[in-house]
Amino acid sequence: MVISATTRPDSAGSAPPLTVALLALPDSTASTLFGLYDLLLGTRRDWQMLVHQTEVDSPFRPLIVSRDGLPLQGANGVLIQPQTSLEDAPPLDVVVISDLAVSPWQPLGERYDIEAQWMCERYAAGATLASACSGAVLLARTGLLAGHEGTSHWGYCEALQREHPDIRWQPSKALVTAGVGQRLVMAGSGTSWHALALFLIARFVGAEEAMQMARLNLLDWDATSPLAYAAMMRTAQLADPAIAHCQEWAALHYESEAPVAAMVQMSGLPERTFQRRFVQATGMSPLDYIHTLRLEDAKQMLEAGDLPIEAIALEVGYQDAGFFSRLFRRKVGLTPAQYRRRFGVLARRLAGVASGG
Repeated sequence: MVISATTRPDSAGSAPPLTVALLALPDSTASTLFGLYDLLLGTRRDWQMLVHQTEVDSPFRPLIVSRDGLPLQGANGVLIQPQTSLEDAPPLDVVVISDLAVSPWQPLGERYDIEAQWMCERYAAGATLASACSGAVLLARTGLLAGHEGTSHWGYCEALQREHPDIRWQPSKALVTAGVGQRLVMAGSGTSWHALALFLIARFVGAEEAMQMARLNLLDWDATSPLAYAAMMRTAQLADPAIAHCQEWAALHYESEAPVAAMVQMSGLPERTFQRRFVQATGMSPLDYIHTLRLEDAKQMLEAGDLPIEAIALEVGYQDAGFFSRLFRRKVGLTPAQYRRRFGVLARRLAGVASGG
């Protein structure tokens, strides 16, 4: 059988699309909401059409979801037609809150608590929750960020720190991940929703497909740097409570000495049983999991400041800076110094914006 260049390939046996809910609220900014929709829907599809003259479907199924599924006006008066309601939404892989046109100095209050509770339920069912820019105001309202780092638009972080003092707000970071399996994702200021979209593509589909979308849409790859996050765990698990508890502990204590031994003891399982169940639950060994957490934090530190590489190695739990550098290069494809030169521009740009420069 010969397939022409414009024939849609047979999709039999292909993986079902990942369903991404884009939460629509009266305070939603339409440009970000629809921009995220278009980038996710165009993933793979647009590159294959333009470069290979081939019709394929996106690996994502974006859905605009609102409380009742009825049409609503966004913050700028644009009519938004949701595709489903909270109650009728199908099982979801990701829930995204785009930026909200709300004042950082006026608490959100209870007006979106129905959505916040729904997000908690989806997170408990295994979905990744993500926010763009000021959307972190609602994500913080869920209570899921307590004890973790967070980021938002630099103009919101001071107010958010006062309202949610149990969250460590980082305005200089363009992307922050937190929680079990790193399933809480926040993009920072302004058009960093581009970074959020590319991050989701890199995590759930692949770094190369994210690169294709950046090239296709002329997005500033160095500024958004989704490759910085491509090595993060793609999915988390909730079926094994003992392992989930260890994941929660590791997210906050990965820099400690002998973290794998500590998790074994915490689990109450024989070591071989723990190792087997951890791999079954996460797709990687406990040691690889710890390395991944450490290296992701090291990337953030390399992007955000000028701390010496030896000091960063110690901060994330490596006594031997040489071993850290070799491991970093093997896992990331760049040395720590090369990584800093390539991606550090983002922190400098954000610092200039925050200072009014």
